[in-house]
Amino acid sequence: MCGRYVATRSPQDLAQLFHVTEWTPTEALAPNWNVAPTDDVWAVLERTPRDGGGAATPVRELRPLRWGLVPSWAKDPKTGARMINARVETVHEKPAFRRAFVTRRCLLPADGFYEWQPGKDPATGKVRKQPYFIHPEDEKVMALAGLYEYWRDPAVTRDDDPAAWLVTCTIITTEATDAAGRVHPRMPLALTEDHYEAWLDPAHRDPDELRALLGRPADGHLRARPVSTAVNNVRNNGPHLLDPVSP
Repeated sequence: MCGRYVATRSPQDLAQLFHVTEWTPTEALAPNWNVAPTDDVWAVLERTPRDGGGAATPVRELRPLRWGLVPSWAKDPKTGARMINARVETVHEKPAFRRAFVTRRCLLPADGFYEWQPGKDPATGKVRKQPYFIHPEDEKVMALAGLYEYWRDPAVTRDDDPAAWLVTCTIITTEATDAAGRVHPRMPLALTEDHYEAWLDPAHRDPDELRALLGRPADGHLRARPVSTAVNNVRNNGPHLLDPVSP
């Protein structure tokens, strides 16, 4: 799974990196070295303007979404806390994800992600989990493959009220390889820049072709270093969380 990650790039940088044409400066997110489920995260997606007619061109947006996908049919938004990941092996079949996989895909920019490796504390003999920060060797941003979904709050009467809609996302994962595989059996999937357009295009709906676009973050050129267990607490944040420690 991918349960924590790092996202510190500014929206200005992300808009340039992902060729975004629309974002709202007032929708600001602070740099986050400990992104956790239910946090708001930056997402890149394409939507066709409602007032543009049938021939309108999709617009590439940068916008904050809540991490943890809430299906449109869910009775309670708390469902999202359990749906932070979607397995690539079944994403096209699972009721919670299959519609979003066909029509609502996004990219979730990340500097890297955390995984935990179980082991024994040499001092106490007790089992403990050592966190690792896994990131590209070249330090470039990763475009994690994601899905997004709209959930309508039945307690809000008007559709045009912004409070009526909750927009959430999930990260697609696969079996881990290379540096990530030595730490944890699962890892997030990512896309290279030449695949952004096809992945984000809401008109591209062939499941097999879409799955073929997905690849390993940084093409598998990843580094993993042990970091402080301070990252275990979601209230802790800051660049110090990435400092290497002795495992």
